[in-house]
Amino acid sequence: MIEVATNTQSAYETERNKPMPSLNHSLIQMNLGTELRNRYKKVYSIASELSLDLSNWSSVPDICIFPKTALDLQNDVIAMTMPPLCAIEIPASTQPLYDVVSQTRAYFSHGVSSCWIVMLPLDHIYVFSAPDEYEIYRSNQTLVDAVLDISIPLKEVFE
Repeated sequence: MIEVATNTQSAYETERNKPMPSLNHSLIQMNLGTELRNRYKKVYSIASELSLDLSNWSSVPDICIFPKTALDLQNDVIAMTMPPLCAIEIPASTQPLYDVVSQTRAYFSHGVSSCWIVMLPLDHIYVFSAPDEYEIYRSNQTLVDAVLDISIPLKEVFE
């Protein structure tokens, strides 16, 4: 009898439609979220792993940036139907770049104003202001998102 290898996905991967995060992914996600919150908590609400349901298109960005909203512990939201101002994706090492760039285009078509792709092996962040317009920032530079008026030194994020 011949056994056929199957590529089964975990519940996490199925629900989020992306691979499981690694240690580096997790650390960078926390560092980036912390920097954003520390610098911009009076202007923006920073969310991690939040389900989005935008006009029947679902996604779970690694980090989302929303206009500042008050925390309401009595009324939770399971899936946001309002697009974030920014969606940040940190592709897993097994995730095809083409898929992530396609997802960025989908974010823009669903009302997101800015998208970032964090390229871990290169220690770069691509900041998209439109589907075909982006700037690349290295770990020794200061990231600037002109759409959201955000500026973050990346040294802290990539350490």
